[in-house]
Amino acid sequence: MIKALANSFKIPDLRRKLLVTLALLSVYRIGAYIPTPGVNGAALVQFFQSVARTQGGTLFGIMNMFSGGALTRLTIFALGIMPYISASIILQLLVTVVPHLEKLSKEGEAGRKTIIQYTRYGTVILAVIQSFFISLWLENPARFQGLQIVDNPGWSFRILTVITLTTGTAFIMWLGEQIQERGIGNGISLIITAGIISRLPTALYQVMALLSPFAPEKRQISFLTIGVMSVIGFLVIVAVILITQGQRKIPVQYAKRIVGRKVYGGQSTYIPLKVNQAGVIPIIFAQSIILFPATIAGFIPNAGFQKIAQSLVRGQLLYTIVYSLLIIFFAYFYTAISFNPADVADNMKKYGGFVPGVRPGRRTAEYFDFIMTRITLPGAVFLAFIAVFPDMLGAWLKIPYLIASFFGGTALLIVVGVMLDTMRQIESQLLMRHYQGFMKKGRIKGRR
Repeated sequence: MIKALANSFKIPDLRRKLLVTLALLSVYRIGAYIPTPGVNGAALVQFFQSVARTQGGTLFGIMNMFSGGALTRLTIFALGIMPYISASIILQLLVTVVPHLEKLSKEGEAGRKTIIQYTRYGTVILAVIQSFFISLWLENPARFQGLQIVDNPGWSFRILTVITLTTGTAFIMWLGEQIQERGIGNGISLIITAGIISRLPTALYQVMALLSPFAPEKRQISFLTIGVMSVIGFLVIVAVILITQGQRKIPVQYAKRIVGRKVYGGQSTYIPLKVNQAGVIPIIFAQSIILFPATIAGFIPNAGFQKIAQSLVRGQLLYTIVYSLLIIFFAYFYTAISFNPADVADNMKKYGGFVPGVRPGRRTAEYFDFIMTRITLPGAVFLAFIAVFPDMLGAWLKIPYLIASFFGGTALLIVVGVMLDTMRQIESQLLMRHYQGFMKKGRIKGRR
């Protein structure tokens, strides 16, 4: 693996792509520390510290994770890439219900570019709405226990905040597209990963503070706990890789067709159906819904509402059950949205393809739906387990949630998935130029 990384910098084109990617990610991380004008940083830090002390956390935790910590400092990148993610998900859902968008999705590259343009417009609209409401609740010090977060409240601050945060989100979206075109890997995913990994030094510092290797009297966890955490981390990463890469290969045979003097088809191939077709989307949806009551409870001083919200905070049994069921539901829901068995069966029939032993057309669509329904269940159950595992680990080993979050949940799934995709793209570039990939089995056969 180390040799493959060294070989990556020996290829001029690949080296340029890697350096461009690292440079653009560095720009993103620098912007995450430029503050928004008109905000009292010290008061804002006190507010988010009070939010962080709540047992269940709020939606701010999700937004802060995707912004790489920029939200707690309210920098120019405070919204992060969340508006783009929301717009992309909304467009994917609309494609299945709006005939015009469905038609565009089937027009190839031209239709894809149009949908991407709609996604950009949606990102800007969502960023304007979110930044406006952020500016509104920042102005009201009564909601923040008397903290004066905004020095000069009013429409001038609101307009400036909307322009600043919306421009920051648009710039992040542009950075992701530049990485996609000029660098290596998926730009938006790499930006999210960079934000998640930026929390790693803080987590390591907390581990060292709890371990206190040079002050045994202050030690809160033992070296045995660190060893157990290391083994668990390794096993969890292996399990995530297996589920992420897991797929059911459906054999497909194409009939021979004679066009003029040429013979087309006749070959055998397969259609890969992924065990985790929905990726990390179900966890994001479930988190947004289940943390919504806890977020609203922080602004509504109602005893009844506070009691309901407290029963849906992290660590409670009801929270774990509802959270797991929501993840399983959204796993099936998003899989049904992203994979249409009828369209796959029609395309196969159009080009003379069929599954051995299954009649083309409706029977093939029913067969794909039958297989997809069953292989989605283990993927959905695994997502539910990996989402609640950090809570279980934190309660068992008595470690902060920031440390436990790296052993599961959204962060681990995103990081592992993005790293696998990026390594796959780098390996394809190496094999094209007759270099060995990250694994020995990746070497081109017959070439020495």
